[in-house]
Amino acid sequence: MNSFIGTYECKADAKGRLMVPAALKKQLSAALQDGFVLKRAVFQSCLELYPMSEWNALMVKVNKLNRFKKKNNDFIRRFTAGVKVVEVDSAGRLLIPKDLIGFSGITKEVVLASAVNIIEIWDKSRYEQAIDDAASDFADLAEEVMGQDDDDNGIS
Repeated sequence: MNSFIGTYECKADAKGRLMVPAALKKQLSAALQDGFVLKRAVFQSCLELYPMSEWNALMVKVNKLNRFKKKNNDFIRRFTAGVKVVEVDSAGRLLIPKDLIGFSGITKEVVLASAVNIIEIWDKSRYEQAIDDAASDFADLAEEVMGQDDDDNGIS
């Protein structure tokens, strides 16, 4: 499993290409040959960039869902809506397809934020707003998620 570190700012050009910052590109180097999957986030209006190995591991879990249950089938359809296979080109650029630019509201200023094993791609103003909105609740959230005893899957 990959574990990425950092938050990086860059710019998207008129065609939706962004230059992957060198420090992030170095972290992604093991995945550059296999490519990536780019998709809409479930809970936010940002994009998620999965190294192909991470995507394949996730699809193993999704493929275990019983597709004869409507709820599962609906989830799979919505979860994979707009999914694209993308590459970082030889110049270090990532092309974001127009439909995903529309979903995420990406304009010129972009934030690439590590989210453990994936990279979130945000319009900078939306990213800053999401961070600001969550700031007041973060202490309570951290306690609820991470403050449990080891027996309850929390970290202490």
